[in-house]
Amino acid sequence: MREFDYRRALDVPGAVALLDAVPHARYLGGGTNLVDLMKAGVERPERLVDVRELPLDRIEPSPDGGLLIGATVTNSDLAAHPEVRRRYPALSQAVLAGASGQLRNMATVGGNLLQRTRCAYFTDLTRPCNKRIPDSGCSARTGEHHNHAILGASAHCVATHPSDMAVALAALDAVVSYQTADRPGELALADFYLPVGSTPHRETALPPGALITGVTLPAAPVATVSRYRKVRERASYAFAIGSVAAALDVQDGVVRDVRLALGAVASRPWRARTAERALLGRPADAAEFAAAADAELAAAEPLRDNAYKVTLVRNLIVAVLTELTEESAR
Repeated sequence: MREFDYRRALDVPGAVALLDAVPHARYLGGGTNLVDLMKAGVERPERLVDVRELPLDRIEPSPDGGLLIGATVTNSDLAAHPEVRRRYPALSQAVLAGASGQLRNMATVGGNLLQRTRCAYFTDLTRPCNKRIPDSGCSARTGEHHNHAILGASAHCVATHPSDMAVALAALDAVVSYQTADRPGELALADFYLPVGSTPHRETALPPGALITGVTLPAAPVATVSRYRKVRERASYAFAIGSVAAALDVQDGVVRDVRLALGAVASRPWRARTAERALLGRPADAAEFAAAADAELAAAEPLRDNAYKVTLVRNLIVAVLTELTEESAR
């Protein structure tokens, strides 16, 4: 690991100033992703600004009846919070599915949103990777890609976003708050992650030097009947090969409201808006769920070895929505 400067910030303006003072600096939360990338030589910051002591570690009601989640709240505290479990169960389930207990104790909400892909070529400095070195090429397209993107990819990158938490936040219409040297700002999670396009190294719409300060979950009655389901290649401590976060409101056998997001299928959490539109006002049954899933996945462009994800995700959508329908009927 290369030598770097380390500073601990005690307030938000101080953290932003410490980062702005050095050209190549990074904020450090739990370090569960960044430190690994530093060891691999992918990240080479000149300064780390430790933000764990900032007063951003609370979960509290928002003015509109939702929840405000501070950026330094640990994943363990987020998953265990009574209001998260009661009002947004899919979020608690997603966080618990995301890593080992030891990692959840360290990882923060802000850091989770900014974790980078687990594509093996991204961390292999001997192989081309457009996300690591722009315009160098994408080794995954013709290499090992069985767990890569089927939606929203491009000729420049087929990597997937690794976060489970972000998939649930996408389904729940979360809003990310941040602070720059000039002003505070907000980004809907739907706008937070950039399409991969020809610039896969540009992953978020955050302004340069911005510090994530929190996430707001809007009040949403539909979210109380929600679920996160993850499929992985081993029983624990593995990244998804496909996942679904869903919330469903069924009245008299008809879908009145639905939220649906997919994980491990794109470079960002994939909000399944085509499927949502197809379901609104329709009967809540397996045939309709399958038709909506097919409409969403019609845009899929699988590679040589990952076409299985189309069937896997289709079946996941049907299964999770069916379970939520049965839960609503109790």
